Amino acid sequence: MKEIANESALALGPEQRHSPLNSKASIPNTSSGQVEVFDAVVIGAGFAGLYALHRLRDQMGLSARVFDVASDVGGTWYWNRYPGARCDIESIHYSYSFSAELQQEWTWSERFSAQPEILRYLNHVADRFDLRKDIQFNTRITSLVWNEKNKFWEVGTNDGIIARGKYIIAGTGNLSVAKAPEFKGVENFKGEVYLTGNWPHEGVDFTGKRVGVIGAGASGIQAITEIAKEAAHLTVFQRTPNYATPIGNAPMDTESTRQTKDHYAEIRTKSRNSFLGVPYDQVLPSALAVSAEERRRVYAERYVQGGFRLFIDSFADLLFNKEANETAAEFVRAKIRERVKDPKVADMLTPKDYPYGTKRPPLETNYYETYNRDNVTLVDIKSTPIEMITNQGIRTTSGEYELDAIVLAIGFDAITGPLLQMGIVGRNGLKLEDKWANGPLTYLGIASHGFPNLFFITGPQSPSVLYNMPLAIEDHVDFATDAIRYLRDHDLDTIEPTLEAETQWVAHAYDLSQQTLMPGTDSWYMGANIPGKPRVCMLYLGGAPAYRKICADVEANGYEGFTLDRTVAKSIATTT
Repeated sequence: MKEIANESALALGPEQRHSPLNSKASIPNTSSGQVEVFDAVVIGAGFAGLYALHRLRDQMGLSARVFDVASDVGGTWYWNRYPGARCDIESIHYSYSFSAELQQEWTWSERFSAQPEILRYLNHVADRFDLRKDIQFNTRITSLVWNEKNKFWEVGTNDGIIARGKYIIAGTGNLSVAKAPEFKGVENFKGEVYLTGNWPHEGVDFTGKRVGVIGAGASGIQAITEIAKEAAHLTVFQRTPNYATPIGNAPMDTESTRQTKDHYAEIRTKSRNSFLGVPYDQVLPSALAVSAEERRRVYAERYVQGGFRLFIDSFADLLFNKEANETAAEFVRAKIRERVKDPKVADMLTPKDYPYGTKRPPLETNYYETYNRDNVTLVDIKSTPIEMITNQGIRTTSGEYELDAIVLAIGFDAITGPLLQMGIVGRNGLKLEDKWANGPLTYLGIASHGFPNLFFITGPQSPSVLYNMPLAIEDHVDFATDAIRYLRDHDLDTIEPTLEAETQWVAHAYDLSQQTLMPGTDSWYMGANIPGKPRVCMLYLGGAPAYRKICADVEANGYEGFTLDRTVAKSIATTT
């Protein structure tokens, strides 16, 4: 079998076949069976893991170890190196706010940063705060088992290392486990196969090649635009068209940068008090309360401004009122028809059967114009499904397409997938995968009954991916580490949601989702992209400001909704 590029087990996501252990890390080899003991174990060295380590070690004086399967820091930005990979939140907002000095010393080059710059930023953070010395790379967590007798977590890894930690912070990310391909015959293809979520670090040269891209979601749209410029011919296999709108990227100018740095505190406050975590402030109450002419003016203005302004900063009822939503959806459809020359191709690219914004709206630069190129073909695999991948290319019900390379942009097992692959076992042998068999059950999206001292960063039923992730991460890490500080200050041993609080939170999150248009669309927000995955809304849809107020009240009321137990006297360093 020809190995998929940089990936020996595609269905499992990133594996061990990457660069050697980072030379800057001085982690002892404990494969001999030595048990390492820490106050806290952090999983993941992306935005969440780096900040959690800084909080635990530098601000609280605790011992902590971070484990990551990658060979260096970066999280999702370490793996997602496909052509065109770029953030869809403005750089000045998609960054840490915890350090005023860091905000002042780092300068972004673009309005929406590309993957290499974001990765450089995270490397800078790791170096600036000397974090690598407490990160163990090239290590996959294979088990997390709660020791009820001695009140600690036992952490198993792929190389036999056992660590113990009183607290676990799971910074595993929401989009870090690749969806397994559903196509027969991928192992028979004689060409190269690449996965957008685990792109070769040395890059890929598509010059003169016949390339097929399966998937036209956010990652696919970015990759398609760039690959088309290089390939001899590009064939795009699209199942569901998206409401893609311009990102509006541009170089950052000196004056904008200066203004931002002069007012960062104010910008961050406004961001945390907005639905999306960016300080948009032009939203109007209802698309139905203004004239058709005024609606078009607002939509056109936000469309040109770029980013998520059309989605979040036009009218407040787009996610709640189907009639209002249709006005925005038709505006985007008209733009697609205007930008694509061939009416048949434009029709294939035009969403018709789900509301705008109920899938994450992809942002693009000249995506639709890509289909005006002579070397690009669009194939609708909803009407002509893929039958199999052959040794020569891709066969659909309408014919076979000969290819030299295939790019899989098929998405992720989002939000719950990264947590459920780690073998988490809580009280009384309860497996997290069994507890969540019918959908995630959490309190505040950060913890689950039966799993003490385990914190999910931006977990299911929190705002997570509908909020600016670095700020959402900081909020959750702060909540988790403040809870740990509270336990230690009050000689307490464990914190765990009550079953009643968890049940009420799950019901609350469900009720909020039912007030929106989200449940009516098959999306990864709903888990609908993974065969057999429970179809439930994974997000808290009450808005980040409301969510943050709830969390603040819980903390102010002595962690209301949690059970806090008294400390046992044994040391986890000496127990067996």
